[in-house]
Amino acid sequence: MQTVQDAPALRAVVRGWRSQGQTVGLVPTMGNLHAGHHSLLKLARARADRVVATVFVNPTQFGPNEDFERYPRTLVQDQAGLAEHGCDLLFAPEVATMYPFGAEQSVSIHVPGITDTLEGAHRPGHFDGVATVVCKLFNLVQPDLAVFGQKDFQQLKVIERMVRDLALPVKVIGAPTLRAEDGLALSSRNQYLSEAERKQAPLIKQTLEQMRDLLGRGHARHVIEKVAHSKLERAGFVPDYAAIRRADDLSEPADGAREGLVALIAARLGTTRLIDNLPFD
Repeated sequence: MQTVQDAPALRAVVRGWRSQGQTVGLVPTMGNLHAGHHSLLKLARARADRVVATVFVNPTQFGPNEDFERYPRTLVQDQAGLAEHGCDLLFAPEVATMYPFGAEQSVSIHVPGITDTLEGAHRPGHFDGVATVVCKLFNLVQPDLAVFGQKDFQQLKVIERMVRDLALPVKVIGAPTLRAEDGLALSSRNQYLSEAERKQAPLIKQTLEQMRDLLGRGHARHVIEKVAHSKLERAGFVPDYAAIRRADDLSEPADGAREGLVALIAARLGTTRLIDNLPFD
């Protein structure tokens, strides 16, 4: 596996693959990789001849009171894991490569509508940063396909909307959420949990399953959301939301809707903010 940090070197490698008629898959990450990220590589490897992974902690998707500075940077370990799991090329750029005029003066991409709710409402500007950096990576790598985890469900939908609206020639593939044996969705932020919090954290998945089951038994959506919110609060979580939405665009479903839905939760446990979701179909 090669590692490059600048755009000309990246493009030279990809150009060589293209000259041989090979397809290219992209797996964008912020590093601190775990088995969930490696599963994205596996899916990309199954769909493309060559796989590029990126490691870049993107400053524009962090709010002023979020954990950009303490977000773990583990490039050496990430390189070893990527090489072991079939990555051909790692692109690990500096901030100046991605934002040559500075992050504050960067062109910004806003995907309207779908970014105004849930994560977008609680983290203003977050999805502008996500859309901007992903679009930049698509322009740099020019992949045939890109793989994103479904754990960040709203992020996946934002990227799908951006790709369609801007007519970008990239196939976006959502990869299933990888979980620990007790149901907790794998995340780089799980390492911030204390031992006691880690034992409590799987309640999020259990609550999502309860939301699905209650809807299947005919309970009203707004009642289910209140029940889920209260359950998390009683267990010591501080929920931002526990919501049932349409899976295609995250809008509120019509009363009585039972198909094409997803439950989504974001909640703090101690100092750690956890997100998860469960599509109902």
